[in-house]
Amino acid sequence: MDMKTSPLALLKDPTLLKTDALINGQWVKGATGTRFDVLDPSNGRKLADVANLGPADAELAIQAANAAWPAWRAKTGKERSIILRKWFDLLMANQEDLGRIMTAEQGKPFPEAKGEVAYGASFVEWFAEEAKRVNGETLPQFDNNRRLMVIKQPIGVCAAITPWNFPLAMITRKVAPALAAGCPVIIKPAELTPLTALAAAELAIRAGIPAGVLNMLTADGDNSIAVGKVFCASDVVRHISFTGSTEVGRILMQQSAPTVKKLSLELGGNAPFIVFDDADIDSAVEGAMASKYRNAGQTCVCANRIYVQEGVYDQFVQKFAAKVKAVKVGNGFEDGVSQGPLIEDAAVEKVQRHVADAVAKGGKVITGGKKLQGQFFEPTVISEANASMLCATEETFGPFAPVFRFKTEQEVIAAANNTIFGLATYFYTRDVGRIFRVSEALEYGMVGINVGVLATEHVPFGGVKQSGLGREGSHHGMDDYVELKYLCLGDILK
Repeated sequence: MDMKTSPLALLKDPTLLKTDALINGQWVKGATGTRFDVLDPSNGRKLADVANLGPADAELAIQAANAAWPAWRAKTGKERSIILRKWFDLLMANQEDLGRIMTAEQGKPFPEAKGEVAYGASFVEWFAEEAKRVNGETLPQFDNNRRLMVIKQPIGVCAAITPWNFPLAMITRKVAPALAAGCPVIIKPAELTPLTALAAAELAIRAGIPAGVLNMLTADGDNSIAVGKVFCASDVVRHISFTGSTEVGRILMQQSAPTVKKLSLELGGNAPFIVFDDADIDSAVEGAMASKYRNAGQTCVCANRIYVQEGVYDQFVQKFAAKVKAVKVGNGFEDGVSQGPLIEDAAVEKVQRHVADAVAKGGKVITGGKKLQGQFFEPTVISEANASMLCATEETFGPFAPVFRFKTEQEVIAAANNTIFGLATYFYTRDVGRIFRVSEALEYGMVGINVGVLATEHVPFGGVKQSGLGREGSHHGMDDYVELKYLCLGDILK
């Protein structure tokens, strides 16, 4: 693409546009000598080509991180906090440029991208404060001649493998707690959206994060697999954090078994969104819109199955479909657009497959249902969904909302829990007793009650069952990056 016509030509600070990888404080082209293209999903045009690193580069990054660890862990929590706070300030000062880069390579609407920058930066701000609160414990002694204590120490070199759907926030949510705890990090951003990640890394350098403490390896699909294997096999890398599919999460667990690594996994979801007869229907419709169609439905916590009790089913479907029909689809830089393109052709094909399957099995298209030009897809609502459909068991990851009908509370709880996943769920009701019964019965790590969006930096984000391990955000977000060490002091009375 001619940079004069590229959306990236409008950056206020063009030096944020990096196309090489970062190892030990230096921008490098990598040992492979190859590069890969980054495309604009709204039109398929090339935005940039980026260094394509391989296993040898991963080994160099691990060595650099390990060499940088002693000095970084030796800094006080307050010293690390000051640096992280500077990074937060720089992220927010460059919010518009970061949002522009994100919309160009990921496709989400520009206002939504700028919102992600603020959301992503909030984790840096939060963990800048948590860096000063890595507290230990003093335990009651079992012998008056002893004193018992527990201290927390940084786990060591960490690797973070991040997805394309939130190209900034999924990095800061992992990197900020690691840095706050005193751990160096190697980041492998998604090959579809590396430019946002590289810009954030440039700002981290400007904030004063030392060489080797933050490294970033860009790689295409094949080399990403090879780099991941190096992370898993390394005795130096003590922790891997991954956000992505459950299938890949299982592979990382298997590959990490020989080195017995600590893993943080935020994996797939199949979120049920439940509307009871006594719900505020207008509020439920607004919540479903926010949950389902944000980022074109390409989020791990978006409503994948919408269950509506039979007494309000028709009313909900009518109001919901009317809202969905009004959604403006287009290039994320166009005014008024609230749904951009899907990330790649394979994503479009999956939505098409789910819609066709639902129609073949009795679903009725209320609005949408068709592929548009390129990687765009109409926001779609299908009524009379049933458990035999692919969308009942698979995560669609697109702008398709199947609406299921149910009769009783017990029935919908059983249906909602009938999945290997357990990340997020939502339900709408005004019955206080039901709020407690249902929220406690649903087998999910996060429950939204009368809300359709629940993520923020100071809550523990994560799932149960095959949706992952560990929690990100909140004060619990530091737990995976520290090791507990028990100290037993004797001869106190001598």
